[in-house]
Parts: sequence; structure tokens; C-alpha cells
Amino acid sequence: MSAASLAFIPAPPFDSIGPFRLYGLMIALGVLAAVALARRRWAERGNDPEQISAIALWAVPAGLIGSRIYHVITDYDRLYCGAPKCERSLFPGAFEIWNGGLGIPGGIIAGVAVGIYVGHRMGVDWRDCVDASIPGLPLAQAIGRLGNYFNQELFGRPTDVPWALKVEPRDGLPIDGYVPGFETYHPTFAYELVWNLGVVGLLLWIDSKRKLGKGKILGAYVAMYFLGRLWIEAMRSDTATEVFGLRVNIWTSIVGITIGTAIVLWNGPLRTTAETEAALAVTPFDPEAPATPDAEVPDAEVPADDPDADSDGPEDDDTDEAIPDDDPSTVGGPDPASDP
Repeated sequence: MSAASLAFIPAPPFDSIGPFRLYGLMIALGVLAAVALARRRWAERGNDPEQISAIALWAVPAGLIGSRIYHVITDYDRLYCGAPKCERSLFPGAFEIWNGGLGIPGGIIAGVAVGIYVGHRMGVDWRDCVDASIPGLPLAQAIGRLGNYFNQELFGRPTDVPWALKVEPRDGLPIDGYVPGFETYHPTFAYELVWNLGVVGLLLWIDSKRKLGKGKILGAYVAMYFLGRLWIEAMRSDTATEVFGLRVNIWTSIVGITIGTAIVLWNGPLRTTAETEAALAVTPFDPEAPATPDAEVPDAEVPADDPDADSDGPEDDDTDEAIPDDDPSTVGGPDPASDP
């Protein structure tokens, strides 16, 4: 029995360019795209985009480390326990990031937490920084999923839909999830790619209205991402650690949806009208703009009844008495200040 489609996504012809694996290149491109988007959005809020680059220097490595830790923990019994059924021992296997995988939930937790901490230490409003940076995360994830295509991994059950993915084992090596006799499968990594791009667009639209409370776009992202991951994870056919009969990432998705929704609803999801108007009125950052000079302090106003109001300097006290107010020779008539 086989599932074959007349129209399908072909298997990748190669998985590397020279010494560089395309999986790693896709992750790198995703990171660069996320940082570039965050820099632009941070500048639109009137801030220096170099602050985003400084935060990324810490947040990106933390995210990669968190992703690897999550992968090792959730697949420990299957891959790293050292027992006969395991593929390799915990040490040094856990550190071989090129051999195994990365778990996105761990990357979200570690990367966001470190980014918020570093931003706070730099003196920026972490909630504004989160609002500017978060849409870049699903963008990075979408680009990174292209790496799964080149690795021929994370596909779903056999199918013959027109957009099915053709899987071809290379060099006789087994592929996790591949079923002999079936050629085409659900490209679940592509489903997640499209879902993530939709999340990017929705987050940008929500934030453009500036009505969601400061920092709450983080909760919206977490809830929406894991909502998509929930149904996509259920379609995958590769081997995974299970808890009570469900893949561990399904349980993680349920927890993520709950936490994300709670973040949005905590203390009310929306800004006040005044906060919204203030956010929309921010002037974008212009690195070419000259520094704003100190405002000139205006001269103190002299009361109108001060006889020396129009005097440029000290005068002889006898001068005012020499010309009486009712003297017709006084130019302009009597002093208005002395007019009864």
C-alpha cells in the first residue's frame, strides 16, 4: 500500500552547501531576520536600535542553550540515558547540537527571560522592548522550519494531498517517521511555517493599533504559537517521548496556551485611551538628527506697573521727576501704567 500524489513537494536534492549544513544556515537567517525586524520596530518607537543588538548578543545564545536543554530533557530516556535502547550517552551527546535537535519551547523561555533581564539592566522599559521584539520570534521560527525540509524531518503521516512532501532516504540511512511503502507525507514543518507567518502578521496588526496593554503581546504570541503547535504536533509521525499516551509537546502546548492567555488577560488586556494615543504619537528614532539644544530660558517678565519696565539699564532717579506725567511735551502722552 502506498500513498502517492500526482503533485507533490519534491525531496530536497541536498542538505548542505560546502561545509555548511542548510539546517544551520536557516536558523542563522531566522535570527538575523528577527533582530532586523526588532531593530526597525524599536527605532519606530523613538529608541536607539543598537540597544536591540546589545540585548540580542545575550538573548540569542541563551535561546539556543535553552532549546538544547529542552530537547535533552524531553528526549532524555529515548536518546541520552545510556541504556541499550538509547542512541548515545548523555555526555558528550547532550552538547552535540549538530546531532539531535532543538526544542523551541525551551528557546522561548530562556531567550525571552534573558532578553528581559538584559534590557532591564540597560535601563529600557522591558515591556516596550518586548512589544518591539516579539513579532521577530515567529518570523525566525518560520525561516528555521525550512531547515527541517533540508534535513527531511518533522513531517507527518502518509498522505496523497497535492501538497504532500516526498521523502527519500539518502545513502540507505533510516529516517525517523518514514514508513516503507509510502512516498509522500504531510509537510507538518511547512504547516508550522505558514502558521508562524500568520502569527507574525497578526501580531504586527495588533501592535499597530497600540490597544493591547504594554508587554501583553508576549502573551498573545505564546498563546497563538502553541495553539498552532497543538494541532500540528498531533499530525506528526516521528518518534517522540509520550506522557499518558500523548506526545510531550502536546502537553507543553496546552500549558503554553494557558499561560499566554493568562498574560493577556491579567489586569485587563487593553490600554487606556490616553496610553494608546501616547503610544501612537511617538516620534521614530533618527540617528542623523542633531542633538536637541538646551531650551533658552526666557527673560522674566517685568510687572506692567514697574516704572523701569522699558529701561535697558540703571537710570538717575531724578530723571522721572524732571518730566511730569501731564507735561504735553512727553512723547506718546502719559505713562499708561500711571493712568488712573
